[in-house]
Amino acid sequence: MARIKLVLPQSFSVTVELPVRITDLNYGNHLGNDALVSLLHEARVQFLRHMQLAELDPATGQGLIIADLAVEYRGEGFYGDVLRVQMAATELHKYGFDVVYQVQTTAGRDIARAKTGMLCFDYTTRKLRSLPADLAARLTGQEQ
Repeated sequence: MARIKLVLPQSFSVTVELPVRITDLNYGNHLGNDALVSLLHEARVQFLRHMQLAELDPATGQGLIIADLAVEYRGEGFYGDVLRVQMAATELHKYGFDVVYQVQTTAGRDIARAKTGMLCFDYTTRKLRSLPADLAARLTGQEQ
């Protein structure tokens, strides 16, 4: 089976720092894969907040849904590490975009690379919707 190789963008638009908590460790005494996915979720919510977005707007029923997730593990994380998660929106298309993540410790040790495919979704009709132009502009830093 071919290994996943994620390509990182030239630059990232948002960086957040998240601590590895004791509850994030697995039986190997390092950051568990399930915990990393949860930390990516927290980072993504902060990324979207920075972009003035939410995964769901309860008032309108409009939001985003995850279509796929890929993770390339590159090193171990340990209790006490602070993870620096850099993110950028890439691969914008008619219905959504990807969020690409680079995860390193603040000391510069590589932990993971990841990508989540995000689709615009109407939670009322349970159908995809087109990526709004103003959202695309925000994600690419080209808003007026």
